[in-house]
Amino acid sequence: MMSETEKYIELVELTLAGDDGAYGELYEQTVKDVYRTVRFLIRDPSDTEDLVQEIYIQAYKSLERYDSERAFRPWLMGVTMRQIRSYRRRRLTQFRFNKRMEKSDPGLEYDFSGDIINKLANRPLLEQVYRLPYKLQQVITLHYLNEYTQEEISCILGIPLGTVKSRIHAALTKLRQNQKLNSGSWGKVENLHETR
Repeated sequence: MMSETEKYIELVELTLAGDDGAYGELYEQTVKDVYRTVRFLIRDPSDTEDLVQEIYIQAYKSLERYDSERAFRPWLMGVTMRQIRSYRRRRLTQFRFNKRMEKSDPGLEYDFSGDIINKLANRPLLEQVYRLPYKLQQVITLHYLNEYTQEEISCILGIPLGTVKSRIHAALTKLRQNQKLNSGSWGKVENLHETR
């Protein structure tokens, strides 16, 4: 029986050989994690679907550069994070332009009502995570939401392992300082991957 890594490598090879069904299967096996990550970091439901499609288009274009020595899921999450970063830059540029033109978009509201993630389903905790700087949101999302190890996060974001560790520590410190939750609900989440 093939391991998950071997299955992904086989699907990538079949896709590169022209098998569109293989890419469809890659999509089906990975879209849940990608969607959840995008939805959590973007929070704008109208843009989430479009951005997920952009991610898979970019991943498809980049498959020839995929190194089969690396695990596929962290590679795909790297593509995801780069597309999210690009989206955020576009939105910031658009916001600055709109501000300059003295126009405001009253429809720009963030929807916190969805059941975004099960492990961090506590709304006060989610709101505290949303208030973190983006770089800290990234590591918290990858580590606690998607269960990537610190080493995998280092590869995904292209930053040193020490930086990942310090960002996780900084995020947890900020969350503890701003904690308005009972200590039991945060402790359960925090202990999930403390040793990874």
